[in-house]
Amino acid sequence: MMAVVHALDDYYLAITLLITIAYQLFFFSIAFSLKFDKLTDFAGGTNFVVLAIITLAFSGHHHARQIVCSLFIMLWGARLSGFLLFRIIKTGKDDRFDDKRDKFWSFLGFWVFQMIWVWIVSLPVTILNSPNVTKFNQPAFGTGRDIAGVILFAIGFILESVSDIQKYQFRSKPENKGKVCDIGFFTWTRHPNYFGEIIIQFGEYLLPASRDRANGLLAIFMIAVSPSAYGYVTGGAFSAQYAAILGAFFLTLLLMFVSGLTLQERPGAKKRYESGNHWESFSRYTKRTSILIPFPPQLYEPMPTILKRTLFLEFPIYVFDPAKHADQSKVRDREAEEGNSDRRQDEQGGQDGHTNGQ
Repeated sequence: MMAVVHALDDYYLAITLLITIAYQLFFFSIAFSLKFDKLTDFAGGTNFVVLAIITLAFSGHHHARQIVCSLFIMLWGARLSGFLLFRIIKTGKDDRFDDKRDKFWSFLGFWVFQMIWVWIVSLPVTILNSPNVTKFNQPAFGTGRDIAGVILFAIGFILESVSDIQKYQFRSKPENKGKVCDIGFFTWTRHPNYFGEIIIQFGEYLLPASRDRANGLLAIFMIAVSPSAYGYVTGGAFSAQYAAILGAFFLTLLLMFVSGLTLQERPGAKKRYESGNHWESFSRYTKRTSILIPFPPQLYEPMPTILKRTLFLEFPIYVFDPAKHADQSKVRDREAEEGNSDRRQDEQGGQDGHTNGQ
């Protein structure tokens, strides 16, 4: 056993926060000075790896459960940052920053939010590796909840990584420009990568020390699964481990109500409708495909709307109603332009026919 490093506090909250702030500000200074978009998401994903390595090394107690949890968040962070770096190199720039790149405070605001995201989502692993938790005994790795956590992580990781590749390959083909990606995992859910990411975080949280019980396999909804639940941890550490679930909830809320679904569903549908970009096929796709939870489209399409809005989380804030949300002037302009284009084609066709007749 290595010596335990006590850094500022015995939950590693302060040291991980300071490391995260310094790490993000370093990359922010490069991105803002050089107007360079390629490091933004890379900095976010790799920050998780850095925190997991440091807290695991500091802990001095390398239980199998600590190692597995730390490796999981490192694998997730490395894959996410690697894929996003590859994608931004191919595309050249990140459209999210077109209105922020030259504005110091607006651009910094994004990076501050990224600091908060990294630090909070890392909490389960940070606290698990902290001296205030590792000083308690833990059961041997391999309990029912450990296995459930590993399975959930594997499912989530496959969903997230494979769906990212599927969408990238689909959009890379010129013949698919503007079309709806409805292949692979996207056949069953419109956002398989988001669902996979949520499963990863909750699956990871199942791993902190647990004891086999009859109710030990309640999977993603089994939140109270820390050592504290069964008497292994007491005092302040008890509260800290329960509070660590904030990380999984924060990421879920972020994806569902801040930067994920809310920015893609209604705005994406609005853009397609106003531009006429494969709107009919997109509308059919949204009617038959679950927004988040994978489900057979043959069963989802005829499902009552009330079930879609509740059980399958397709809340009204995601739903696009052309009569309420579309800019009808843009639609009329597009239709007028299309009408003019059709007339020009008809006139050209008539002239060609006249010429051929002569």
